[in-house]
Amino acid sequence: MAVEAAKWQWALARLGFATFTVAGDGPVDHLLPGLAIGAGDPPSRHEVDAVLDGADLVVVENLCSLPLNAGAADVVASALAGRPAVLHHHDLPWQRVQFAHHPPPPTDPRWSQVVINELSRHQLGNRGLSATTVYNAFDIPKAGHGDGDGDPGTRERVRRHLDVSPDECLILQPTRAIPRKNVAGGVALATRLGATFWLLGPAEDGYDDGLRAVLAAAGCRVVSGLPGDGDPVSVTDAYRACDVVALPSTWEGFGNPTIESAVHRRPLAIGPYPVATELAAFGFDWFGLAETDRLAAWLAAPDPRLLDTNLAVAATHFSLDDLPDRIAAILPSW
Repeated sequence: MAVEAAKWQWALARLGFATFTVAGDGPVDHLLPGLAIGAGDPPSRHEVDAVLDGADLVVVENLCSLPLNAGAADVVASALAGRPAVLHHHDLPWQRVQFAHHPPPPTDPRWSQVVINELSRHQLGNRGLSATTVYNAFDIPKAGHGDGDGDPGTRERVRRHLDVSPDECLILQPTRAIPRKNVAGGVALATRLGATFWLLGPAEDGYDDGLRAVLAAAGCRVVSGLPGDGDPVSVTDAYRACDVVALPSTWEGFGNPTIESAVHRRPLAIGPYPVATELAAFGFDWFGLAETDRLAAWLAAPDPRLLDTNLAVAATHFSLDDLPDRIAAILPSW
């Protein structure tokens, strides 16, 4: 979410706004600890008013979406009443079982409600809220000039770090580990393909024991995390080193690996989460988790036309270059 917020900040700057950031933690311009998830006390109305003094427009990133700090959300919503604001929703309460009973986000005539998928837009509409979809945006090279391996030495270096041989199939799941990320589905795919499975992120939200059980039962070799001692490996390097990207999730609000796999010219094996169907309709050519034979055949004789198609679709519909215009179209009136 922080990455998407940074892209919005860049786009707003392109539209002529002088921008600054406010959050409960992290490297931001103004730190208000009461905004953080799990903060003991929300910020005071005075603190919020002071930090937003003089702002012409406020973009609220998910704070008023999921009730992870309901007190802070209430204070911010009160401070923004009657002021131009964009409530940027990455998630909505009923999309999480534990928050299903919570009400929709707050509204105001001078606010724009923005979501990252059409499913959420329709769900808000069914609850009486009008919203606009602005899909996540990505820095995408022009069709035919995908990132691919970048520096060929990067792929070799990272695979050496992981003790993965040049002819070994490496499946990357570039996510953290929580139940809805379905790590077991990624492991099962790697097992069927005789591949090594690489899980990039850690267990979160108390899923440590669950992840250990999944990995202990794996029928394939498993690598976890980013190696970094003395020779750091980035997420971009991980994409360059892998042969297949796996996104076996049962739920994602968007699922950035759908586009990142296209940028890095890697085939994607994807789970049947609802928004995946929405994104696939743009014309992507992906492999379902159960399409092992089709994916194995492609890996045996890679057809670059599949990668070209995915990159072209990503560039047409999800380019960062187009984000300023998409944001300009939804800005509230002054």
